[in-house]
Amino acid sequence: MSRTIMAINAGSSSLKFQLLLMPAGTLLCQGLIERIGRSDAIFTLRQGEQKWQETRAIADHKEAAALLLEKLLSHHIIPSLSAIDGVGHRVAHGGETFKDSALITNDALAEIERLAELAPLHNPVNAAGIRIFRKALPHAPAVAVFDTAFHQTLEQSAFIYPLPWRYYAELGIRRYGFHGTSHKFVSQQLAEKLGVPLSALRVISCHLGNGSSLCAIKGGRSVNTSMGFTPQSGVMMGTRSGDIDPSILPWVALKEDRSPQQLNALLNNESGLLGISGVSNDFRDVEQASIAGNARATLALTLFAERIRATIGSYVMQLGGLDVLLFTGGIGENSARAREAICHNLHFLGLGIDAEKNGRNATFIQTDHSVVKVAVINTNEELMIARDVMRIGLPEYAEAEA
Repeated sequence: MSRTIMAINAGSSSLKFQLLLMPAGTLLCQGLIERIGRSDAIFTLRQGEQKWQETRAIADHKEAAALLLEKLLSHHIIPSLSAIDGVGHRVAHGGETFKDSALITNDALAEIERLAELAPLHNPVNAAGIRIFRKALPHAPAVAVFDTAFHQTLEQSAFIYPLPWRYYAELGIRRYGFHGTSHKFVSQQLAEKLGVPLSALRVISCHLGNGSSLCAIKGGRSVNTSMGFTPQSGVMMGTRSGDIDPSILPWVALKEDRSPQQLNALLNNESGLLGISGVSNDFRDVEQASIAGNARATLALTLFAERIRATIGSYVMQLGGLDVLLFTGGIGENSARAREAICHNLHFLGLGIDAEKNGRNATFIQTDHSVVKVAVINTNEELMIARDVMRIGLPEYAEAEA
């Protein structure tokens, strides 16, 4: 029996959504509400080839949610609110509590709010979205899908930092990892496309966008990932530095009299592609500047690729080899230049890129003689969220599948 599932991704000033018919995964509509809290907020709704957009004042997320549900009714996308069978919410941080997606109870919601200390910019907004939609759709089971959950399979040796033990025991400082929903989705898609059980594959998944992370997957489980206690760590990104010598921070603080908040902004908002190129945090803009002869833009692209390639090398050692190198995310799915640069000098792994396949973003872009497969798979976190709503929020479906 088909179910209509809504996937919600609430940001600090935005609300992204999809409505899907499950289990087929048919997209009924999708949209985005931007600039929430302003008089010029933008509401965009797409259904097939149709698109509705308007600019209006939207005071808060509660008003945004009410507008969304009103538009679903007025555009006859659903006959009534009771037609929505379940709601899935992306939640940034599940700490060590949530090792899988979870049915949202009062206790679960309270724990999500408690974990806001680990994700102060995201969890409070995610929790607010959960409260709003639970009230608006009380009949529909709600499921929280955590960015961190997929990485809860990491061994202690992979997630502990070499700091005094009390920082982990008392403050919860450890590697959590992010983009887990995306890494999980694309690795499952990969196994389906290959017709091979995911448990039989050694995969390195590269989610590359304005935020980027890598994940080493063995036996279908995350065994290492580049993001850590926060999404700041790991490889170089659009505006984030990724890993640097930590002693740079106190040195800069002394030299420039910077506060912890200013240092955090430096690392998260002023660094990465933007900081090196001086052009933009958008990979496409930096590519164009490089083509036009901008030396710093070229250097930024080189650093981006080399940091990723170095992480791939370390993960190959941990996995004991590699079956598939997987690219996803805005850059990973669309930039042939980025994929080619990252795969440069990986021939020793038996990995070769076919230029023609790479240029047209084929699903598999390795040469015919390549031992390691190289895949390009579009991520769809909303579909992954909807699947988890079916699995966890609708037990009758789960029993039927079993």
